[in-house]
Amino acid sequence: MRDWIYRWLPIIFGCHCRPERSFFFRGRQLPLCARCTGELLGILAAVGSWWLWRPSAVLALVLLVPLVVDGLVQLCTAYESRNYRRLWTGVLFGYGLTALFFLSTAWVFHQGRLLGLSWKSGLSS
Repeated sequence: MRDWIYRWLPIIFGCHCRPERSFFFRGRQLPLCARCTGELLGILAAVGSWWLWRPSAVLALVLLVPLVVDGLVQLCTAYESRNYRRLWTGVLFGYGLTALFFLSTAWVFHQGRLLGLSWKSGLSS
């Protein structure tokens, strides 16, 4: 199972797995970099907490901003963020992105239900 995780998680996430941007546990590099590890944790947190709390679409979008800003600042300047900042921006991004996915999926199902009800009522008229 561990071999499968170490092989496929980086592919699924599109992770670069650079050692200087990754965490190590007991001398072994984790299968994802710090930012992708954060995204995975955020995704799992969103899935686990969805039934208890659902953020608004605006809040979910705001949760994406720290990662985008941190990545752009690194890209455009000589600044290099540390792994814990990458981890936390990844957690926020993963949570926000998953919440947006769930919200949009729920909206599409709701719209489909309304369309079905209106079509059904049009047939019975």
